Amino acid sequence: MSADDENRFRPKPGRIRSDTPKAGKAKSFLTQAKKLARQQGNAHSRYSPRSGSGKAGKSGKASSGADGPGIKRGRGASFVRARSLTGGWRHSTAGVRRCVVKTRYVQQAGKNGKAAAHLRYIQRDGTSRDGERGQLYSANDDRADGEAFLDRGRDDRHQFRFIVSPEDGVDLTDLTEHTRDLMNSIETDLGTRLDWVAVNHYNTGQPHVHVIVNGRDDKGADLVINGDYLANGIRERASELTTLELGPVTEIEQSRKLSAEIDQDRYTRIDRAMTEEANDRFLDLRQEPGDPRRQFNRTLRLRRLAKLEKMGLAAEHAPGVWELGAKMESALRELGERGDIIRDMHKALKADGLERDPMTFQLHDAAPATPITGRIVDKYLTDEMGENLTLVVDGIDGRTHHVPGIDPARVEDARIGSIIEVGPADTAGRPSDRTIATIAEDGIYRPSRHLEQARFEGRVPGGDYEGYVDSHVRRLEALRRAGIVERIDGDQWRIPEDFESRAATYDAGRNRLASIRVVSTVDLEKQIGADGATWLDRRLVTPDASDLAPVGFGQQVREAMDQRREHHIEQGDATRSREGRILYRRNLLANLRKREVARVGAEMAESKGVPFRAAADGENVSGKFTGTAQLSSGKFAVVEKSHEFTLVPWRPVIDRQLGREVMGVVQGQSVSWQLGRQRGLGI
Repeated sequence: MSADDENRFRPKPGRIRSDTPKAGKAKSFLTQAKKLARQQGNAHSRYSPRSGSGKAGKSGKASSGADGPGIKRGRGASFVRARSLTGGWRHSTAGVRRCVVKTRYVQQAGKNGKAAAHLRYIQRDGTSRDGERGQLYSANDDRADGEAFLDRGRDDRHQFRFIVSPEDGVDLTDLTEHTRDLMNSIETDLGTRLDWVAVNHYNTGQPHVHVIVNGRDDKGADLVINGDYLANGIRERASELTTLELGPVTEIEQSRKLSAEIDQDRYTRIDRAMTEEANDRFLDLRQEPGDPRRQFNRTLRLRRLAKLEKMGLAAEHAPGVWELGAKMESALRELGERGDIIRDMHKALKADGLERDPMTFQLHDAAPATPITGRIVDKYLTDEMGENLTLVVDGIDGRTHHVPGIDPARVEDARIGSIIEVGPADTAGRPSDRTIATIAEDGIYRPSRHLEQARFEGRVPGGDYEGYVDSHVRRLEALRRAGIVERIDGDQWRIPEDFESRAATYDAGRNRLASIRVVSTVDLEKQIGADGATWLDRRLVTPDASDLAPVGFGQQVREAMDQRREHHIEQGDATRSREGRILYRRNLLANLRKREVARVGAEMAESKGVPFRAAADGENVSGKFTGTAQLSSGKFAVVEKSHEFTLVPWRPVIDRQLGREVMGVVQGQSVSWQLGRQRGLGI
């Protein structure tokens, strides 16, 4: 090293550091500025980039002004700008009543049936104050017409959904009038009248309101709402109205609410405040402030941290210096959700007069790996903003199962008490994929050739051949994005040799919805004395009871089967031998089914004014498909002629033919339907 190099050396001492890990680390100016902004309630802009409702603003017209992109678009933008210029959102200031608001918009909800499904399930049984069905209301009607509301929004581009849950909603005098006042305030902020309906829910510990708004303003244009208004404006108005009615939150009341959160197994306001104040997850609480309010907040944090330390979510490195766990928030949120689920399961079982050991509760994140057979105890929306359902199933295996993400169309016929079978996700290949592979020649699929063949065969219900082929093209578009097929041009698609297997693998990776089979819509008690072929009868003729647990619903099924045997003996459908064996009549299930169909047919004949005729096995049946009938023997289709009608076993494929002429051949417990022009081509 040269002398010049030695002269260039200059020591640069750093800051004096504490021996305590990171306890004395100085906070940057940016960190301190962010903390001050949060304390003053000026952090509203942070909601816009992450809010799912922000997309609604992207479709709106840009307004004048130099504000950020989250403020200048959509109705309500002027309200957002006014708040940003006058100190930020007021719902986060001291004394204001808290209110949780969830927002979502759904595209094409009126055309894909999502609007009807959501409206149906927010009005489900058990949601009102007295446990009855939820009542739909609007701005002017206490009993709103849901069908008319759906018709008005059938062609709307999108639909808005809100859940409004005031923290002190149980103290509000009239939740319905509170909602109407809220919607009036929102209409004033947006500068347009809204077409909305709402339902009050009291089925949770916190009363809340579901509001659905059609996607057009009072001039018929697409309703575009500013993203920041959706994220904060509705909550601002709801908090103002709640505070106006109940008065500001006193310090004593606020202290009581915060103290109640210390021992909760969920992510609380105390946790959120500590997360915001922490610097690289370290929280320094060594200094005891002189202000009584700050002393109280410090005490809250120390007591909460002691709880989190026992849970392994926080650690004290030195007296008063704490480190928050990296997964503290996610773990607490998961615990809170699990606690809510278990509480809801207990409530559903109690409403059905049942008690189950919580150790037998099994919570599924997705479709179960092995089939579950049991009785539906509860059925509700998995996400109260969406359409998929969650089922609580009291299984014959002695466990109570919580299965989320159920397609509502699969359990449309099932009610509380119905017997169902929930299995793994359906990985069977799609019929459209098999058709594409059959039509393809030398690895090339041509929609034009498929259209010619479809018209020649005449097998498309309704004769919509173009729509039929387009559905296959849409399927190929989805598979193209997955890299399975290749589009050569508008009329040529390259199909690989292993197309069907790769398409099935693709669906299996995406499809996490459980497969559902409604075994019986009749509950267990009614099956005991039913005159049809019930689920209990099918178990009786196959006497393997190894899957029935000796506890819970499994034991109830065993007892019901014993009572059903005695019923058959009384009716002469079974006899008991000297050795104690039960001998059933030959073709028991078929005879029971015929007996019930004859009885129900005779009852329907009185109301229809035309005679009923039972269809024999192997008989050709034809007529207009006018509806269905749920029997203890299963679901049956009603096929009518001008002078008579009949009941035949139902299959899902016939639902598309409602109101049309159909023809089929009865084959035991099923019907081979001949749909389309060419008879003899069963579907």
